[in-house]
Amino acid sequence: MVRSAGVGVALALGAAVVPAHAAQPVVVAVDGTLCDITKTLAGAAASVTCLIPPGGDPHSYRLKPSDRRQIAKSDLVLHIGFGLTPSAKKLKTPGTVVAVGEVALPSYRGSDPHVWHDPANSAAMVRVVSSSLSPVLPASERSALQRRAARAVAVFEALRVWEAKQFGSLPSQNRVLVTDHKTYSHLADRFGLVEISMLDSHTTGGVLRPSSLRKITQEVKSSGAKTIFSPSATPNKTLRRISKNTGLPIATTPLYGEGIAAGRNAVSTATLNVCTIVNGQGGSCDQSGANSLNSQWSLIR
Repeated sequence: MVRSAGVGVALALGAAVVPAHAAQPVVVAVDGTLCDITKTLAGAAASVTCLIPPGGDPHSYRLKPSDRRQIAKSDLVLHIGFGLTPSAKKLKTPGTVVAVGEVALPSYRGSDPHVWHDPANSAAMVRVVSSSLSPVLPASERSALQRRAARAVAVFEALRVWEAKQFGSLPSQNRVLVTDHKTYSHLADRFGLVEISMLDSHTTGGVLRPSSLRKITQEVKSSGAKTIFSPSATPNKTLRRISKNTGLPIATTPLYGEGIAAGRNAVSTATLNVCTIVNGQGGSCDQSGANSLNSQWSLIR
């Protein structure tokens, strides 16, 4: 970075220096998981703002005035695409807007936008984010970006291998994932799970009729499921009714389907979800392996 004469005088006088990030590229990442990937890849070379906080719902997220102001001055805006965050269609920025998931998976024609639950998809997203960041970063930062991207891809590839071992440890009849809404089809397809999204399959407008409850009860009981997984630490009334009718417990740890969990990152949220599923289905998750992956991700600089 070229320093102005004014900055040189300030240094000589011991005065406050203009912070390094003042001239940094401004990057906005709409979705939580995508934002963690972006921050990890950008390092200190860009100012990255996340719009949706941990635990936020991208489907219903509405842009705040502060979001619009940040977007209006951004050099790059990243979102998953596939309709995950409808408000992303209203983005107005002089910078580049990239639907990362759509670029990473150009042939996907399904209806589940939660593509990052497959680590192979996350690795593909890393490559897209890296190629999107490169033009807006100073040339001097691009080799470091490439190194971080290579390490990030390696972690997601290791995560894929680890997840395959966790799900492979379950008997085939127990590789079942019972949830309320279709959120994990990419995870299920990658690792051979049967995903039963009860409310999507058997309700209209979220109304659980007695006939629907009977169908759900029958399907879940015959599925090999041992646990019902909730998106919230406080399961709603509908899930409690289904739990009572099927005799299956609701997992005490929720699944984080819409982004990262509070205090976690993309990888540690993924390992938490996998361990919750595996343990809930009667297996024993490799927590030490999860901790190692989480550490590898956190150490990317």
